[in-house]
Amino acid sequence: MKCKKLFLLASVLSLFFGISDCAKALTLAENGTARVSIVIDKSASAPQRHAAAELASFLRQVTGGTFEIRHDIIPGKGSILVGPAAGKLADPNFSTEGLGEEGIIIRTVGDNLILAGGEPRGTLYAVYTFLEDYAGCRWWTATESDIPKKATLAVENLNRRYVPVLEYRETDAYNSSDPDFSVRNKYNGNCHRLFIDDGLSNVQQDMQRGGRKAAFIRNQKWSGHGMWTLIPPEVYFNDHPEWYTLINGKRTASTPNYPQSSLCLTNEEMLREMIKNAKLALGWNPHATLISVAQTDDAGPPEHCECYKCMAVEKEEESPAGVLIHFVNDVAEGLEKDFPNVSVVTLAYHYTQKPPKYVKPRPSVIVQLCSIRCSYSVPFEDDINKEFRDDIMGWSKICNRLYIWDYPGGNFSYPLMPQPNLRVLASNIRFLVANGVKGIFQEFPVVPGVEFAELRTWVLAKLMWDPSLDNQKLIEEFVNGYYGPGGKDIISYINLMHDAIGATGEKLGIGASFDERKFLSFETLAGSWQHLRNAEAAAKAEPLFLRRVKEAQLPVMWVVGMRWDDLQKEKASAKRDWPFSDSVADIIKEFVPIAAAKGISLDGIPMTP
Repeated sequence: MKCKKLFLLASVLSLFFGISDCAKALTLAENGTARVSIVIDKSASAPQRHAAAELASFLRQVTGGTFEIRHDIIPGKGSILVGPAAGKLADPNFSTEGLGEEGIIIRTVGDNLILAGGEPRGTLYAVYTFLEDYAGCRWWTATESDIPKKATLAVENLNRRYVPVLEYRETDAYNSSDPDFSVRNKYNGNCHRLFIDDGLSNVQQDMQRGGRKAAFIRNQKWSGHGMWTLIPPEVYFNDHPEWYTLINGKRTASTPNYPQSSLCLTNEEMLREMIKNAKLALGWNPHATLISVAQTDDAGPPEHCECYKCMAVEKEEESPAGVLIHFVNDVAEGLEKDFPNVSVVTLAYHYTQKPPKYVKPRPSVIVQLCSIRCSYSVPFEDDINKEFRDDIMGWSKICNRLYIWDYPGGNFSYPLMPQPNLRVLASNIRFLVANGVKGIFQEFPVVPGVEFAELRTWVLAKLMWDPSLDNQKLIEEFVNGYYGPGGKDIISYINLMHDAIGATGEKLGIGASFDERKFLSFETLAGSWQHLRNAEAAAKAEPLFLRRVKEAQLPVMWVVGMRWDDLQKEKASAKRDWPFSDSVADIIKEFVPIAAAKGISLDGIPMTP
């Protein structure tokens, strides 16, 4: 009996100490001295080597310690193992199977920490996720970051595996193309400079940063509207007018409402020329993973062809998109043998937004549905967005790779104007993912000074990587980190603007004028200005945060200057005092130097109507 009790006690103690050993913290740095080394395999890929270098650099900035990068584990010393091959040094059975190109693993094994992922970007993303979530690093913009100081850094037992649900994540926000900002925030699209360009035609993937998931041919004349890149009217129209749209009985390369039209998509001779030119373009651009075969940028009918053959297909498919998808499928089929790794992208845009009844896109075709008609202050699921909601549900049933072209970046006609749509960013992305979307392009007005552009760009990056994240917590994290002591009042300003448009119930499109926005009333602007001035007072002792707060004031200052006379009239019946400057001239005097320092061009942007 005594032996049994001793055996039981030994077993319990063994279990206790075993659990304790598994759960003990792994100290990476102590009092400014590195306690682990960074290990990569001798044959590590370029992204893995860059990931190790970034890890060593930022851990030094955080802790003050120097982290050696080596190819083997030092007996008795902990290691951070970067990349799948290095991970096997701690766990011979370690595998990245199922992670795809970008999935990550963050795992502690004894005195070792594994940071690894799929090729080519997964290991990079594992390192950046670790630096963000466990070391506290934040890369707010291409030039502004927050790297905390922690002389001692330790992590508890970790076992984290994640595969992103969106394969493609892109924005064209101003300054977001910077390669380091892009890879650290896990953007991987065509606009992000994850490539090397020698100025000729030799564009190569920047493999140390993992390259781009989505890369178009270099000379994409019309961006995502690629038909005229491949069949330019200045080359072909005079000799082949029948290749272009028939509108009101006449072949034309323009329309009554827009300077360009589309193509006659049932013309077989034009189809053969399109395939020939696409092959030439892809041969000249071996870096390309995508080629655009999409309608020109326009605002809807009658831009598409009205010839008998096109209209017959449109009638049968009950949508102009039917004509488009038949044509794009034929182009894709013509490219698949020679370019099996290239996808053909087309747009479901304006008159092609409604999905066709019968034809389905080929597996090598990506359909990118545009949300351009939506109201952006309410979720996509709201009844006001029923048309888009129905379209996405229809496309998701027939399309294997459905992307979205969204417009959350601001007001495209007046980029300085407040655009209160921050509250719906997460719910919209979750709705898209739930309906089978695999990639999103977030379009911005590509100019300096767009209202909260930095905030939107950062929050969208986080949500596209992990749509389950809390929208409000992300907003507050950025605002409090970026605006420092002024953050609390910036949050109050954001809430007031969003509550104001919610109260009016008006549609928030992408381009309405300041004098069409009911929510930009005297009451809203006066309350907003008070919050912004409070933020300025809170940040006045810290020049960095003060500059950022002053930049956040520009949209309200601009609207007040533009609506000066109307606001004076509204103030007469209001219950609050006039909080702004005494004259438009005073507002301009304050506005101009802040805008100039931000790089905002005031050409064509008057301060008064």
